[in-house]
Amino acid sequence: MITNEIRKQIEVVRLSGKSNMLDWISVQRTAFEMELYELVMLIEEHKTEYIQYIFYGGKQND
Repeated sequence: MITNEIRKQIEVVRLSGKSNMLDWISVQRTAFEMELYELVMLIEEHKTEYIQYIFYGGKQND
């Protein structure tokens, strides 16, 4: 589940400009380096949910 805290962490990584947000491996590495461990674990355990969030901005695509 993408919590508000994880949304904030995604935004921190995005604003850093260090990673292409679709390159989940790079995002995970950057998040680890920035000590954003909730985001690291989300990507590790729920990759599909992370990618869907990046593509759809948290909106359900029914």
